[in-house]
Amino acid sequence: MQISDILDKLESLQQVLVEKYDIESKMEELPKSLIGSTESLEQFKKEYIEKNAEYESEKAKVTALKQELEEAVKAREAGEKSMDSIDTHREYDILSNQIKEAQNRENSLRKDLAKEEKILAEQNENLKSEEELIAATEKDVEESKASIDQELNDYKSQLSSLEKQEAENSEGIDPEILFKFQRIILRNRKGIVPVRGNVCDGCHMILPAQFANEVHRGDKILFCPYCSRILRYEEDDGVESTFFSMDEAGSLADLDDEDLLDEDQEGLDMDSDGDVEDNGDDEKSSMDFEE
Repeated sequence: MQISDILDKLESLQQVLVEKYDIESKMEELPKSLIGSTESLEQFKKEYIEKNAEYESEKAKVTALKQELEEAVKAREAGEKSMDSIDTHREYDILSNQIKEAQNRENSLRKDLAKEEKILAEQNENLKSEEELIAATEKDVEESKASIDQELNDYKSQLSSLEKQEAENSEGIDPEILFKFQRIILRNRKGIVPVRGNVCDGCHMILPAQFANEVHRGDKILFCPYCSRILRYEEDDGVESTFFSMDEAGSLADLDDEDLLDEDQEGLDMDSDGDVEDNGDDEKSSMDFEE
């Protein structure tokens, strides 16, 4: 396959990969949109359990007060009935005091009961509100999940189509180049860029003259020694290129060995005239292809 044909396929592949990686990123982020809602739902449920425990405790308290009140009423009524059978003034005084104490206890218990019943009623209303909130939040979460599932299915369909295009555009290209190309696009979105004059359009660094000439000849796959993108010569059409000095643009790109192409460039060193010397036999910044 001609180098120009490979570069054409890489440019087409670049568009496919950018779209594919964008979709994969969206698919990864989609479920995260539910985190806030699900966390809120769990918090609401936790609070409901705590409030329900308080409600049950208050309910038991009200039940106990009712029992005490019932006993106080019975004690008062029993004392009042006994008034008809007393014979002495002393018995009258004792029974009268007992009835009075029972009456006071009854009144006190009624006040306490009314207070606690009010609290119980408020807690019951709060629980109903919590139940409604939980139900509404659960509905929202379920609807959001359904919507996300639909979006994910749509994205999967798009990915399936893009993966077919990726396979078609990858056919005939060296797997090592494909791997590096994919890693560069993941990092920089552009894996192949034009060279105008002797300037890389990806990092805007001035390329060594001999290296730029090799790109111009187009008989090898060459990677930029600074940003590691694949280079393709493009006519300048009379438009003045923007040049950057090494001090302005920085040194070689800081790239991971496994991700990018340092091993392909270690054979390229610039001599004192700015030309490229080939110091490595095993690894180069270019790859030859036969037709």
